[in-house]
Amino acid sequence: MSSLHEECGVFGVYSKSNYPIAKTVYYGLYALQHRGQESAGIVVNDDGVFFSHKDLGLVNDVFSKEDLEKMPEGSLAVGHVRYGTTGDTNRSNCQPLEVNHMKGKLALAHNGNLSNAYELRSELELNGAIFHTTTDTEVIAYIITLERLKAHSIEEAVKNAMNKLDGAYSLVMMSATKLIAARDPHGFRPLCYGITKDGTYIVSSESCGLAATGASFIRDIDPGEIVVIDKDGVHSDKTHCGSKPRRSCIFEYIYFARPDSIIDGVSVHASRVKAGELLAQAHPVDADVVVGVPDSGLDAALGFSRATGIPYGIGLLKNKYIGRTFISPGQADREDKVRIKLSPIRETLEGKRIVLIDDSIVRGTTSGQIVNLVREAGAKEVHMRISSPPFLNPCYYGTDIDSKENLIACHHSISDIATMIGVDSLGYLPIDKLKELVGNNDYCSACFDGNYPTAVPSHTNKSRFESKLSERKDK
Repeated sequence: MSSLHEECGVFGVYSKSNYPIAKTVYYGLYALQHRGQESAGIVVNDDGVFFSHKDLGLVNDVFSKEDLEKMPEGSLAVGHVRYGTTGDTNRSNCQPLEVNHMKGKLALAHNGNLSNAYELRSELELNGAIFHTTTDTEVIAYIITLERLKAHSIEEAVKNAMNKLDGAYSLVMMSATKLIAARDPHGFRPLCYGITKDGTYIVSSESCGLAATGASFIRDIDPGEIVVIDKDGVHSDKTHCGSKPRRSCIFEYIYFARPDSIIDGVSVHASRVKAGELLAQAHPVDADVVVGVPDSGLDAALGFSRATGIPYGIGLLKNKYIGRTFISPGQADREDKVRIKLSPIRETLEGKRIVLIDDSIVRGTTSGQIVNLVREAGAKEVHMRISSPPFLNPCYYGTDIDSKENLIACHHSISDIATMIGVDSLGYLPIDKLKELVGNNDYCSACFDGNYPTAVPSHTNKSRFESKLSERKDK
């Protein structure tokens, strides 16, 4: 929990004809890599026959040129990148999840967390269901499959399943003939679709995935909406739209999404620049240079600089070749990982009063290490500004904040945190300013204020099997 992670990114393609479709999905997943770096997968539909390739690792580790060339041509495909907030990190949890049932096949990719997953899973298990993964996604797949056995179409099954699902889910699914996208009624996680010049439809967690495949943005999928793409075009079912209050995750704008994405009509880059401007108003400081912590602190640093007139400088350089697969053999090496990921630029920092902008402080460990780097490079003063309010509550909708135990702001005052991480002053974005980041959109800020849009889960462990193992060890 030294930094925040979001669960995953989903991607889907529907073409009028067969072609090497896996390559298109590969490019889309590459653009969504920031949403998950633990595993990647693609399922291709070749005239109703599903072919899949998925494994642990980054997209370019999982898919070699040879892997992509082995996959058949097809007209339908879905893809997924994952960071597991629910379930263990193992190959069985890689997505898309594939299901064979009496009425056909289904491949499903999911972004988000269900807040009632434990109850649903327990009910299914008591009725004889056998689970092969520890993810919420398999719960969703089971429920959709059960509904499909009674429904006339896959989209009707999805609509009926949504009556039972609570929490965050942006889904991209593939049957033998259709591509289906669905977004939960609160709209916690983003989902959009577009079209290429040759008429191929693309569904993506973010608009940056459309751009990477040459698709033009059509629109965001509405909260509660089901979009079906088949040989007859695009169909929309809005039965569930408006059934629950809209609550887009505010942290998509602050940290998770790529800055070139537009989510629900709001530019992520513009939102972060605005956060920096608001920080400057709320917590001004005399300084010589404004420095952003790569990557998500850079846009807010630009906004802070513009609002104050303090020059913007590049003071920290990120090593772009270090991913989540970087191995730290021992504790001392883990503590030095920040030094490998970030390098200070002494010419920018030495002898200067620095405003250091970052998106959040979770546990405080990483922030302290970054501040130490800046100090060692000769900074005269370090004033940290955070483009979000303090984290005070767990998130149950797809972010890996599962308890208050490791949240530094739950146990220490702002002045104490400043001392602990070694800065001369510390300021957070005021919580009442969040609304200015997202235009007219309603948002979820439960991680900051505790106002949850759904019932708080009765069982909050991210992996129920991990929980059972702990109980056995305790006994």
